[in-house]
Amino acid sequence: MASFNKVMLMGNLTKDPELRYIPSGAAVSTLRIGVTHQWRSPQGEAKKETSFVDVVVWTKLAENCARFLKKGSPIFVEGRLRIREYVGRGDDSGRKRYATEIVANNVQFLPRGEQRSGGEAGPAEAAPVAPEPGSGEVPEEPYPMDEEGS
Repeated sequence: MASFNKVMLMGNLTKDPELRYIPSGAAVSTLRIGVTHQWRSPQGEAKKETSFVDVVVWTKLAENCARFLKKGSPIFVEGRLRIREYVGRGDDSGRKRYATEIVANNVQFLPRGEQRSGGEAGPAEAAPVAPEPGSGEVPEEPYPMDEEGS
C-alpha cells in the first residue's frame, strides 16, 4: 500500500521556541506557528481562519531555531504529520490523549519584510536557505501562494 506524508506550512511563531535536551543529548525544539487561510464567501465577503500548529524540530536545526527565532518570526516549515498518543499529566483516569504535530525536516527563516494583512510574510519575501555544506541537499525554491492564500 502506497502512502505519502509531507506537510508544507508558512506562518509566524506565536511564542518563542522552547529548546530542551533529551537524555541522549539530542536537542529538540518545540515551535507553535499560526497559519492563516483567506478566502471570499459566495456573497463576496472576505473570510479568514487561523490554525495553530505545533512543530517539533530536532538536533542542530532545533538549536538554530531557538537561537535565531522569536515570537512573530515568519518561517516556512517542511516535514511530516505525526499524531502522538499519550496519557495526560495529572490525569488519574488514564485516558488516552492525542496531539497532532509536524515533525520538521527543514525550517526556512524568512525575512520579516512588509507584512501582508493576516500577519503572513508574502511569497516575494521568501528566501531559500542554503543547505549545510556536504549534506547533498539541493535547495528548493519557495512555494508561492495564490491570491487567496491557499
